[in-house]
Amino acid sequence: MSLRRLFTPLLLAGLLANPAFAREITHAMGVTDVPDHPQRIVVLTNEGTEALLALGITPVGAVKSWLGNPWYDHISGQMTDVTVLGEESAVNLEVLVSLQPDLILGNKQRHEKIYEQLSAIAPTVVSERLRGDWKINLALYSDAIGKAEEGKALLAAFDARVAALHDELGASLDEKISIARFMPGQTRIMFKDSFSGLILSELGFQRPASQDKDEFAEEITKERIPEFEGDRLIYFTYEIGNGEGDSQAKDWLADPLWQNLGVVKAGKVHAVSDAVWNTAGGIIAGNLLLDDVETIYGLASTR
Repeated sequence: MSLRRLFTPLLLAGLLANPAFAREITHAMGVTDVPDHPQRIVVLTNEGTEALLALGITPVGAVKSWLGNPWYDHISGQMTDVTVLGEESAVNLEVLVSLQPDLILGNKQRHEKIYEQLSAIAPTVVSERLRGDWKINLALYSDAIGKAEEGKALLAAFDARVAALHDELGASLDEKISIARFMPGQTRIMFKDSFSGLILSELGFQRPASQDKDEFAEEITKERIPEFEGDRLIYFTYEIGNGEGDSQAKDWLADPLWQNLGVVKAGKVHAVSDAVWNTAGGIIAGNLLLDDVETIYGLASTR
């Protein structure tokens, strides 16, 4: 069935059933009228899903997690009855239409090309960027769903936790933290404009000179392994179940250049979750990342 044939009856039904639009929300693609109390929200980014869950809202539909079947382990318990809408970069519009949403949350970086189609289905609010913009995006999403104050409270609580952990870390903040990511067939140095990079910066950690860049990441070859030198090295692996990510990590971790790193010899290397430290990119993952920092440094929880 064509999308046009699907859209028409459902849009008419939505116009009859939904209350009048009550508020204007300014976002990355313009200004959208949204209902005061949306009841059937769909979300098209992983970090947006975490924002809704943290705000006490279960979406009727969401794009699948980049890792997991179909959700990240750390949110799967809250997503039991949520319909999968494809992936961030490949939204299933037919399934989305069938859910009859009254609000769609997306991202310009992912959904600019289908924004008009999304807007024809339901009021659509889109954030500007991904990567490290999860706080900005959470504020937008919370405003769009009528929970702006709750969103501010979530962000304030996170910032307070970061401040408390900063104080607990003390002299440990003198350490330069190096971050590596292993993926199928490639390895990346992660820079400061990444999810984990920004949170580590907020905590007050420094980065080695080779990673002290306000950029996202860079793919490197083995000859550049020495650039992972630091006082402490954290790595995560993007493994989707076919073994290719784990194979890349195993190969690099066994390389003589890796084994010769001072930080490796000092035993200050830590494997952490790719979902938490990079891929999920939302407030729930952010708090789990802080949990990991506390564990790595042997500190009491600031939760």
